[in-house]
Amino acid sequence: MAVIVQGRTTQTSAVRLPRRRVRPAPYLLVSPALICLLAFGVLPIIVAAVVSFTNMDISGLGDFSKVHFIGLGNYTAMFADSAFWQALRNTVFYILIGVPTLVIGSLAVAIALNQSRSRFFRALRAFYFLPAIMGIVAIALIWGYLYNTQFGLLNYLLSLVGIQPVEWLADPTVAKFAVALVAIWRGSGLNIIIFLAALQSIPPDYYEAASIDGAGEWRKVFSITIPLLRFAVFFVTITSLISWMQFFDEVYVLTDGGPVHATTSLSLYIYQQGFQDNEFGFASAASIVLFVLIAAVTAIQLRLKGFRNG
Repeated sequence: MAVIVQGRTTQTSAVRLPRRRVRPAPYLLVSPALICLLAFGVLPIIVAAVVSFTNMDISGLGDFSKVHFIGLGNYTAMFADSAFWQALRNTVFYILIGVPTLVIGSLAVAIALNQSRSRFFRALRAFYFLPAIMGIVAIALIWGYLYNTQFGLLNYLLSLVGIQPVEWLADPTVAKFAVALVAIWRGSGLNIIIFLAALQSIPPDYYEAASIDGAGEWRKVFSITIPLLRFAVFFVTITSLISWMQFFDEVYVLTDGGPVHATTSLSLYIYQQGFQDNEFGFASAASIVLFVLIAAVTAIQLRLKGFRNG
């Protein structure tokens, strides 16, 4: 490297930066979480992918000599199964109904709760969170009584205005909406808490400045609140979408996929094939398809978010 000193050019040796020592402490601290992720996250996916190319069933668990490689046989049979396509259509229906309703409804309730500072509304926040911590069996019992055709509360209220009883869980079309309603009610509490936390992190100076400029409450919501909640909305949307693609609990305990597979979701279809029919290879193939769909949808959302931020 050339250095000019009082009109003379002298050569100096290149400056060598000291090498950074690799410290093992950070890797040791994250290793337990990494091991758990590999053992309970990555490894099951690899095992399911391998099993999906075999004919493994209940007999193969006791004698691995009965397990044979069949290539794409499970995938071919699955795509030819009308029940699979019915489950896929039902899952898409649940996503289209549940995700927008859950995100928009939770955001509206959170904004309403955040506007009030009274003790009643502070206590109301805790009540909205209760469905998120209740057991699914208790929820199923409560809603099962509400949906009861003869003695249910919903049909009783309808009878007061002269409407005939509705077969909430027996009619194929109505059952889809009934199951989706329970899932929306159950999932709204956690999302409301997330939105409330995001709302409380917005500096009040923005609202004070908007008030000085003469902005009304609705203008504040659409010009300040919602734009500053973009990350929270994105997080709730992507987590809700993944959750609804794995929709299982409410369908399993309320209808078990009935009537006539009208409410069977893709996750319940996988469960039925694997644990009721004991076709582990077939169920593994369906689970891999579901995994690919979730990964693809998540990647698309992340990509779109990158474009919007760019």
